[in-house]
Amino acid sequence: MNIWLDDGDTAVDVIDALALSPFASGDQPWSRTVGLERVRSDASLMPAAGTLVRAAGEDDGRDSRLIVGDGWTLRVVRYKNRSATLSVSAISDELAKAVLEEITEDATEPAPESDHVEMGFWWRGGHGSRRSGKPITTAPWAEVRGNYARSLHDPLSRLMSVTPQEVRGRLVLLHGPPGTGKTTLLRTLAHEWRSWCQVDCVLDPELLFGSPGYLMEVAVGSDCGDDGDKWRLLVLEDCDELIRGGAKEATGQGLSRLLNLTDGLLGQGRDVLVAITTNEDLARLHPAVVRPGRCLAQVEVGALPYDEAAAWLGTGEGVPASGATLAELFALREGVAAQSTAPDTTGLYL
Repeated sequence: MNIWLDDGDTAVDVIDALALSPFASGDQPWSRTVGLERVRSDASLMPAAGTLVRAAGEDDGRDSRLIVGDGWTLRVVRYKNRSATLSVSAISDELAKAVLEEITEDATEPAPESDHVEMGFWWRGGHGSRRSGKPITTAPWAEVRGNYARSLHDPLSRLMSVTPQEVRGRLVLLHGPPGTGKTTLLRTLAHEWRSWCQVDCVLDPELLFGSPGYLMEVAVGSDCGDDGDKWRLLVLEDCDELIRGGAKEATGQGLSRLLNLTDGLLGQGRDVLVAITTNEDLARLHPAVVRPGRCLAQVEVGALPYDEAAAWLGTGEGVPASGATLAELFALREGVAAQSTAPDTTGLYL
């Protein structure tokens, strides 16, 4: 195997190439890769019989190491967010599995309990697509339903109580003005569905639907651990340009791939749902997105009417006659003038 380097390469690139070399040459034809989350700070991720031959650190906290042993080569990449990627090549599959089992034993902390739910975050960088799991704070629907207009309680309660057997339609569409609590609803949905559905948030949806390979990896190829039998809910926030009326002309194949994921062949190949939040008015969305049968739920999340907003706040002082959004109510409660156009009024309640 020949390696060409220039001034655009880094020490990490050298480690990547050296780690692939014994596999590419056929000297170690078996390879296995695992990803870890919540890696303990004192976990060495190094076999007792291994020898460290290369190490490289980057400013973003990424640490890469190349470790070799009798008949195997190990590449360990640790990230600042306490995740890690372990790739080993070996002269046999049994040896590769043994190396990974040794270094992963007791290497991670247990998932947090209480009010946290594990959510995945996908993005695509210079080294391909990445998924990182993070515990997020959530609350059950019973605790947050008072933050929404009473007219929404029945449809949202039905959505929160959905089971896999009741899934009809693969798209969850939450639309409405900023600050009305759409993101809070998604966190609550992750809590209510935690027994049967893994929620993953895609940070770059414009890249997701622009790259078939990235889309396939996110939608189909990310099963891991005990969550492999669960349904998946892909969250795409503020995707106005993808689903508005002129999306076909503006995004090319992006809209078509989204529709294929929700009810085409790609969606049928995986138990996957898609949740989209948008600030667009329903009338401005592409008709193919909102056609009957495509949506599991289609909910317009708006401001609380005046009487409900006043009851939420405990006083009608400062509440506009037209009502108030959840973000405005939190601002009023904290003694801050509620300005619907101010960037700091939305907070975590977009």
